[in-house]
Amino acid sequence: MTSIILLSVLGIVNLFLGFLKSNKILLPAAMVILALVFGANLLDWNASQTYFNNMLTIDRYSVAFTGIVVLSTLLLIPFSEKYVRDGQENLAEYYSLLLFSLVGAIMMVSYDNLLMLFVGIEILSVSMYVVAGSDKRNVRSNEAALKYFLMGSFATGILLFGIALVYGATGTFQLTDINAGIVNPANASLQPMLYIGMLLMFIGISFKVSAAPFHYWTPDVYEGTPTFFTAFMSTVVKTAGFAGFFKLLMAAFFAAKGFWVPTLMAITVLTLLIGNVGAVAQSSVKRMLAYSSISHAGYLFIALIAVNGKLSANAIFFYSLAYSIATIAAFAVLKLVSDQRQREDYAGFNGLAKTNPLLAFVMTVAMLSLAGIPLTGGFFGKFFTFGAAIDRGYVGLVVFAVVMSMVSIYYYLRPIIAMYMQPAEDETAEPVAVSGFQSAVLVLLALLTVVLGVLPGLFSEVFK
Repeated sequence: MTSIILLSVLGIVNLFLGFLKSNKILLPAAMVILALVFGANLLDWNASQTYFNNMLTIDRYSVAFTGIVVLSTLLLIPFSEKYVRDGQENLAEYYSLLLFSLVGAIMMVSYDNLLMLFVGIEILSVSMYVVAGSDKRNVRSNEAALKYFLMGSFATGILLFGIALVYGATGTFQLTDINAGIVNPANASLQPMLYIGMLLMFIGISFKVSAAPFHYWTPDVYEGTPTFFTAFMSTVVKTAGFAGFFKLLMAAFFAAKGFWVPTLMAITVLTLLIGNVGAVAQSSVKRMLAYSSISHAGYLFIALIAVNGKLSANAIFFYSLAYSIATIAAFAVLKLVSDQRQREDYAGFNGLAKTNPLLAFVMTVAMLSLAGIPLTGGFFGKFFTFGAAIDRGYVGLVVFAVVMSMVSIYYYLRPIIAMYMQPAEDETAEPVAVSGFQSAVLVLLALLTVVLGVLPGLFSEVFK
């Protein structure tokens, strides 16, 4: 709860910093705010408190996932440095929108009531609609914002209608009471209403996490949105979405597992297939990362289907952490390269190993982690996820996921081949400009990815 209060108050304070003549204080101020929130969140590790008449619970589960979303934002902020140098006039507003969106993300991982889940999703989503169109002079950014807003509005309506039907069938919004209502024989005649409501809620949440077949907005929105904000969407939104989804399935709908497991299994197979096959066909690195985001939603769905208690919770936590770190590193390198070379295709990475060895190395580590290669965090993320599913007997689903992982190696190796094996198109071009602070953060991202791959036990049993 301390994190929500700090983000809300300091987000407003940050808005007033925008009235200063110079915007150079905005970036360090945002980082100090996030560091303060991260520290305050850790102080709640051993807490177990409820707020707002049991609508919100702060426990180890919420603290752990809050830590991921705040840390992801903290590691991402340094790569907005170009906005400071260019004198971006709305920078204070953009930083505050990110801080406010984190309030929604924290609500999504801490809720105990469906209304609080809905409020959290909307706080997060509205902020994302705005930042998607932040590059107002870019037609693609305007298109991205419009698509995201229109399709997101429909998804929100579907989600809310589903919540209404679940309430009609069980008479409550509280998660544990919903589960009790499902097994109550007196509600047997209302099961069709309940199942329709659950299905509509799954559709709404699947849209938010870019799961197929509700993924159509993702490639266009990711491509049109400024890269800095795309990285935020791909990590924070997805982490909060899956943490909230898992809590919903475990606490509210566990008794109806026989109904929703086949449904989510179909979504998983479709998501893995479309995400990986779609990424193979892309010529833009940014669109490839968009389809990559879709495919990783599929891997996280496997842990959801397993609903294997703490084993699934630990798998989702570790996977979200490893995925977020690698994705931030990949988007950070993409932003730095595209800002200088004005292109986002694979050819834009040609010869990067010669001109910027650090960027090439960090991008390589990120790609290997996303592909699930051993000695990276991504490998153990998939290992723990697949382990939770195999423990429940979903061997066929895991085999299919492994095959799709093999497909992903192709498109994750393409940037590496371009950086190390292709000559630069302009040998006389200057190296990509990277500040000392950004270089330090890139090294930290690569180091964290390797540490997660070499010492996975540090974060693999957060929930005991």
